Amino acid sequence: MQKTTRMILASALFTLASPFALAAGPAATIDQLSWMTGTYAGKLGANQLEENWIKAEGRSIAAMVRMTTGEGATSMFEMITIEEVDGSLVLHIQQWNPGFAPRTPAPQKMELSMIADNHVHFTAVTEGGMKSLGYTRSGDSFTIHVEGANGNKSDLPLTVRNVWE
Repeated sequence: MQKTTRMILASALFTLASPFALAAGPAATIDQLSWMTGTYAGKLGANQLEENWIKAEGRSIAAMVRMTTGEGATSMFEMITIEEVDGSLVLHIQQWNPGFAPRTPAPQKMELSMIADNHVHFTAVTEGGMKSLGYTRSGDSFTIHVEGANGNKSDLPLTVRNVWE
């Protein structure tokens, strides 16, 4: 075998053996998202959005989200999961109407595009209602950064909420 061929083969084998070789996004672990754990709520016009993030464990973190109307009715449920996959993070998100009627046939998949202290951002890799989704926490403020499929961007400010209130 020629020296050049051996070098190319060795390089390919090293790349495949690397734990981060298949990562689509930046290298990250689920433990880097422990700051997300908690319950947050905020007003969106007449509506209220509530996010409940459970502790990062087992290479995943998840949130249950609820939107209620000014008339006291629930208008939407949402499930978000973030999992460690191939050395990076992958987010899946899906929404339901009351009665557990899905708003879309399948969850939307997003891959990690940026991670820093108390900030994480994902970019969509499948069709859905968003191009990107991110989260930032500063003290009791928890902000959701949304870029819709149409390119419109908005920040949804939430604050820490006592789960027993």
